Amino acid sequence: MSLRQLLLRLPRYLGASGPLRGPLDTISSVISWRGQSSRSPAQWNQVVSEAEKIVGYPTSFMSLRCLLSDELSNIAVQVRKLVGTQHPLLTTARGLVHDSQNNLQLRGLVVLLISKAAGPNSVNASCQKYDMVSGIYSCQRSLAEITELIHTALLVHRGIVNLNELQSSDGPLKDMQFGNKIAILSGDFLLANACNGLALLQNTKVVELIASALMDLVQGVYYENSTLAKENHITDDIGISTWKEQTFLSHGALLAKSCQAAMELAKHDAEVQDMAFQYGKHMAMSHKINSDLQPFIKEKTSDSSTFNLNSAPVVLHQEFLGRDLWIKQIGEAQEKGRLDYAKLRETIKAGKGVTSAIDLCRYHGNKALEALESFPPSEARTALENIVFAVMRFS
Repeated sequence: MSLRQLLLRLPRYLGASGPLRGPLDTISSVISWRGQSSRSPAQWNQVVSEAEKIVGYPTSFMSLRCLLSDELSNIAVQVRKLVGTQHPLLTTARGLVHDSQNNLQLRGLVVLLISKAAGPNSVNASCQKYDMVSGIYSCQRSLAEITELIHTALLVHRGIVNLNELQSSDGPLKDMQFGNKIAILSGDFLLANACNGLALLQNTKVVELIASALMDLVQGVYYENSTLAKENHITDDIGISTWKEQTFLSHGALLAKSCQAAMELAKHDAEVQDMAFQYGKHMAMSHKINSDLQPFIKEKTSDSSTFNLNSAPVVLHQEFLGRDLWIKQIGEAQEKGRLDYAKLRETIKAGKGVTSAIDLCRYHGNKALEALESFPPSEARTALENIVFAVMRFS
């Protein structure tokens, strides 16, 4: 079977419904940032579509060479065996080929945009050995691909399930074990490709930056898992300052250090590198808070839908309320040992946590805009600003 035939058939293999778009238009929102503010999807798509035109081609091309490799094609066929189970890898795989709401690769897009916004270094001519297309060096485009591959690998690895907590509705044990093995192997394959791409850049500082971002990701995920709600739904009392530190590790470090690495590849000075880092950091933080806010600001939310008890609005609500009252509210929202998320959501919305989270989202968005002021006016800079404006819009 050819790769094109595989892409055309894969949604049916994985149980996806709806019309299939062309292969180049279906690369995942799994690779992208999920969660949008109350702006319409059309507005968001327009912002990103205009940004993609500036960098020269749709960012869905970036991971295509890896995603269409024979190795991952074989893995995709094996994932068919998980159809009918509740293994998270199946959801991830569906997203890689079919997602009707969002197919944007924002991390790579931001790296490309900030590379173009900074432009070539007029003082140091050592980068002239690289080809330049649409004002972006080929090595910077490779870095954008590497950033997406690392993020995708992380999502695949995070889909590994705890076999000790399986329920009968999740599927047969042997299928879930098989899904875990595929998740480990495919995530490792993506990471190996990313590491190979890093080596080809032949820049030790860039390798060091991205390696430290990987370390931050692992550390951030460890913190997230260690602070998950226990059986009684009581979370650790981490506070918003600790939450911000942990969130930067798990959600901000990769983008921030990739933006800095893009400046290093063009041999920009330390000040420009720091401004790129600050933009990536605050942009990622703003977007994460925006995502955390979705269960509390959406007009239509299912009563049965859950939300993370360590999300920004909840942490802020708990901080305003005090630990004792928060534990009391958790207890009042439980019925027969099960947490009534709809009731708890309304309780949180009645407090200050949601409005404070919106303010925090806008604070980080404004810090990202401040970082952009050090870059010369250009289409790329305007596109980066528009992305921030879209994330901060809540009306």
